[in-house]
Amino acid sequence: MVTARHYPVGVSLRLYDTAAREVRTFEPLVPGRVSIYLCGATVQAPPHVGHIRSGLAFDILRRWLMASGYDVTFIRNVTDIDDKILARAAEEDVPFWQVAMRNERAFTEAYDVLGCLPPTYEPRATGHVPEMIDLMHRLIEDGHAYAVDGDVYFDVRSFPDYGALSGQRLDDMQPAVDSEASIKRDPRDFALWKSAKPGEPQWQTPWGPGRPGWHLECSAMASRYLGPVFDIHGGGLDLLFPHHENEIAQSKAAGDDFARFWMHNAWVTTSGEKMSKSLGNSLLVSEVVQRVRPVELRYYLGSAHYRSMLEFSDEAMAESAAGFRRIEGFLRRAEETLGDAPSPVAVPAAFAAAMNDDLGVPQALAVVHDTVRSGNASLAEEDVTAARAARDEVIVMLDILGINPSAQTWVGQSEDGAARRALGPLVDVVLAQRQAARERKDFAVADALRDGLAASGLVIEDTAAGPRWSLAEED
Repeated sequence: MVTARHYPVGVSLRLYDTAAREVRTFEPLVPGRVSIYLCGATVQAPPHVGHIRSGLAFDILRRWLMASGYDVTFIRNVTDIDDKILARAAEEDVPFWQVAMRNERAFTEAYDVLGCLPPTYEPRATGHVPEMIDLMHRLIEDGHAYAVDGDVYFDVRSFPDYGALSGQRLDDMQPAVDSEASIKRDPRDFALWKSAKPGEPQWQTPWGPGRPGWHLECSAMASRYLGPVFDIHGGGLDLLFPHHENEIAQSKAAGDDFARFWMHNAWVTTSGEKMSKSLGNSLLVSEVVQRVRPVELRYYLGSAHYRSMLEFSDEAMAESAAGFRRIEGFLRRAEETLGDAPSPVAVPAAFAAAMNDDLGVPQALAVVHDTVRSGNASLAEEDVTAARAARDEVIVMLDILGINPSAQTWVGQSEDGAARRALGPLVDVVLAQRQAARERKDFAVADALRDGLAASGLVIEDTAAGPRWSLAEED
């Protein structure tokens, strides 16, 4: 559970604002409260690890804000109507909502299995058509949008700052591909509303029946739940243009100040290319967590800086998992030696400084590992006080990153959990036989039993509290 902590006085949170192209000091619109809108899933297919990185990166941001004492309202939408969903439904010959609901559940399961906190609200696009109609009314009345043959388009030339977020000049942009260009005033005008086509779902509007455009949905939902101005708008780097560019244009043209910070996480890549189904290299979350524990996958996906590309491979994931298991090993040894529950402590200053520097998770994890090494040394020296302090600091840092192995989310996933539960009773019998052999000074038998366990991939450590075993780490 994430609880409020106090980071060092004088250290303020600084975040990279894509719109400003610089790291800026973050000050919330309302003191003590933070409002975040995250572009969530377009649910035409189940999630691969590239999809889920965005939810995980902003979960870490949310946890750090909460740990810093902020009350966070976190909105993560679901786009449950768009061209891709309709195309998939046509291929399967099923209603669009059947495709959307099936994949929405898959995304929810992926968020849950990776320990992401549930959003404050999770609105669906199809539930907010009245808000979209209202926004279109405002844009048409102010001369920023126009209706043609049942479609409604945003007039990009009516908004002088169009292209500022992505750093593009309007005349250099390609035509918008979301509808036919022949009926637009400018080929780059984008669709707010698409007129009804045979066999497609439709809603009634003053301009005729149809369905919403993708960009309109998020502007309507963000303002519905967070108001005309809010603190942070997040999403993947691939959404910067045209989606976020268009959100800014339609919302600000309607008179809303909209997001004060824009944050974008980088892609997950394979073989140096963005992970996508077209490359044939999608790795579904549901499949990956069969090869690695979910907490280890979260550790891996969250360990790189959110603005850095993350190259995905099973080898890199295994190496990362070994690092996480070293943290777990320290916590297990501390639990056996100390025998008490962790106490709430202040976040270490170096960890807070890293997190306040644009969510520097790699540097924050370096503090975690330094503290683990210090704690292991204290255990070896039987310095209980220092070991306890290290254990408590590690726990509070892992809570913030969402990877505390004793958290309810990960119960049953502790290091080698399934193997330990299955092997435990058998290993205990062998260790009891070994102890009996040592007591009768039959060291040849005791050593043979120990060597047999080692040959089976088990590591035996003799401690003051008795023998302890674990599975050997793979090279």
